[in-house]
Amino acid sequence: MKCKLLLVLLAAFVCLEPACATDAPSASSSTSAPGAADAHAKVEAFLQSLHPVSGEVAIPEAQATLQLKPGYGYLQAADAQRVLTKLWNNPPDEKVLGMILPSTDPATVVDGRAWAVVVTYVDDGYVSDQDASKIDYDDLLKSMQKATQDENEARVKQGYPSIELVGWAEPPHYDAASHKLYWARDLAIRNPDGSSDGHTLNYAIRVLGRRGYLSLNAVAPIDELDKVRADMPAVLAMADFNEGQRYADYDAKTDKLAAYGIAALIAGGIAAKAGLFAKLGIMLLALKKFVIVGVAAVAAAIRKLFKRKQ
Repeated sequence: MKCKLLLVLLAAFVCLEPACATDAPSASSSTSAPGAADAHAKVEAFLQSLHPVSGEVAIPEAQATLQLKPGYGYLQAADAQRVLTKLWNNPPDEKVLGMILPSTDPATVVDGRAWAVVVTYVDDGYVSDQDASKIDYDDLLKSMQKATQDENEARVKQGYPSIELVGWAEPPHYDAASHKLYWARDLAIRNPDGSSDGHTLNYAIRVLGRRGYLSLNAVAPIDELDKVRADMPAVLAMADFNEGQRYADYDAKTDKLAAYGIAALIAGGIAAKAGLFAKLGIMLLALKKFVIVGVAAVAAAIRKLFKRKQ
């Protein structure tokens, strides 16, 4: 394995010397590294500063509400943006409205095996679903694969690894009754030298409304697909627009009609204005994987600490 920075997650908090290893560092070696104790304390303090909420959560910017089921947590906009920038090393994005977690434990955000769902809202107008039953998803996938490949040069120039859209991890499904859409992509990540850095699962949910749509984007390791697939129906059911702002409330005389339909919504294209995806496409949330892999030992120690306190 090439020489990498030890404890990538802590780069936002402290400066650590690079360390070379043939495998991931053990918990004992990580915590004994120079500055690791201070870094550990800073990560712990960061996690302590997060305040997940539960139950009914209003999203006023989207005129929507989340009905969180027992056991699920939600980080409000400020906390979610801090996790994305300081913990997962994403560029700032003020469009992020929150983050759904599979637990109310703040340490979930440093759990490399857990998913997280970033919530944004796109007010492009009412998205017609008239093309939903006519879409050839095999052809759509080919177009998306080409577009992803074409964007790699720009990603690499901005310091990010290149990605390959391997295929559907979950083919698109549209529920015409609830006006909710979901699909999942299998992304292969490649370092600048061409070596593989594994696969990431990108699971997308869109809840259509009168004036736009809620964009719920989950990220997890690809081998956690079964777990994510099992949990996402619950997440799908939690999100809806408020009375008067739902899909059925659309008034063609007064309301804006989006310039695209379901196919373009899935592919990105002109509809790709949903928060993080506006900058570097589907790459950014996949960065969670890289950050977490680099700090597995510290993350495990912190999770144990939080469990003891509970």
